[in-house]
Amino acid sequence: MALPLTQAEASAGGAASGIWQVDGYGAVLSLDGGRLQEYQVTSVSCIKGASAARTGGGHGTARYLTPGGDVLTVRPQGRPGRAWMHIDGSPGDRGLRRIGALPAACRTAPPTGPVAVFDVLWQSFEENYPFFAAKGIDWDAVRERYRPRVHAGTTDSELFALFREMLTPLHDAHVGLAEGDTRWGSVRPGTVMPGEDLDAKVISHVEEHDLGGAKLRMFAGGRIGYAELPGNRGYLRISGFAGYSETNDFAANSAALERTLDAVLTPAHTARLRGLVIDLRINGGGSDALGLQLAGRLTDRPYYAYAKRARNDPADPARFTRPQPQYVQPAGAPRYTGPVAVLTGGSTISAGETFTQALMGRPGTTVRIGQHTQGVFSDVLPRTLPNGMTVLLPNEEFLTRTGRTFDGTGIPPHLTEPVFTDEEFARGRDSAFDRALAVLGRRD
Repeated sequence: MALPLTQAEASAGGAASGIWQVDGYGAVLSLDGGRLQEYQVTSVSCIKGASAARTGGGHGTARYLTPGGDVLTVRPQGRPGRAWMHIDGSPGDRGLRRIGALPAACRTAPPTGPVAVFDVLWQSFEENYPFFAAKGIDWDAVRERYRPRVHAGTTDSELFALFREMLTPLHDAHVGLAEGDTRWGSVRPGTVMPGEDLDAKVISHVEEHDLGGAKLRMFAGGRIGYAELPGNRGYLRISGFAGYSETNDFAANSAALERTLDAVLTPAHTARLRGLVIDLRINGGGSDALGLQLAGRLTDRPYYAYAKRARNDPADPARFTRPQPQYVQPAGAPRYTGPVAVLTGGSTISAGETFTQALMGRPGTTVRIGQHTQGVFSDVLPRTLPNGMTVLLPNEEFLTRTGRTFDGTGIPPHLTEPVFTDEEFARGRDSAFDRALAVLGRRD
């Protein structure tokens, strides 16, 4: 139950102080004016999560910086006992409800031992993961199968292996495990996770067979490449929506993206550009907000991109927070509004997919070519386990205007073509690229 903001609380800092329940996301926040402390809660546990130091704000609003460089802003909602938290780089806000005190479990030591670790992981998915039904997974049956294998003598490495076995059938690229330097994740069967070696191989293939030996002009820390094609066409390759700057924080990445687009989409170039190929086939994701920023350079009027919502009832996977619509806003800079061919595949992941979804409502001709995207859209929700291990899982959906989601299956192409198969590499072919030029009306 949300508590009203009293006069004493208001004078003490408004939304910048107190204990707050996060709508969705399985978390409670403690704000003391100078520091934000997250507590990750389930019905069986409460474990300290991320913390952040206050760096600014005023009039009940506070900005915090995590050790990892994330900027969090907490501000009043305008209703008693309610507030918003915004994370830079993530579209939308998280709703907060003031509560009287930390849950009782947060005031005692967390459970320990291998069985407790198992229970916290299982419960974290039980209360936050939205996709069991869609994936045909009986999560209760998973517990019945695996929990008897855990006992007081189970080692952390044995637990890690067991969790990996449990989670692999989800085939979810936003599900992962980390213990020290050991990492595990998976992708949808038949697809490949993007990586530096694959990226380098693809760039070489594109430059040799698509660009006729010409080199891409590289921008944004090498994550964005651009080339001019015959017939006043352009080729824009984006390998991720992160890593554009040395600090890799959202503000620096956004500025680097803006400089890149200013260099590529100059007024003279956009005036003569007759078609643009946007290549997302090897895209490891990053910031959804950067995708919306790029989409703003491809339209001259606002339009609906998608709506975000998070699972919001531990007992009911069908209940979510109220969807928050996100819109593409035209940039106040040179824009290209002509025909676009978007190349996608199974290695188009996360923010690469939300950007693809943001182009679905784009005014003008926008054609998707290649293969289905990976099928993971949510922000990744990190959960700390009692033994220090970290598990990652998704808890959000991205909705079209009609309420459709593409989790699991990925966004389908309009036109299906092979994407970087062994045969395509061996024969020096790029069928999806060739199809894009045909769609755009190549003029040599």
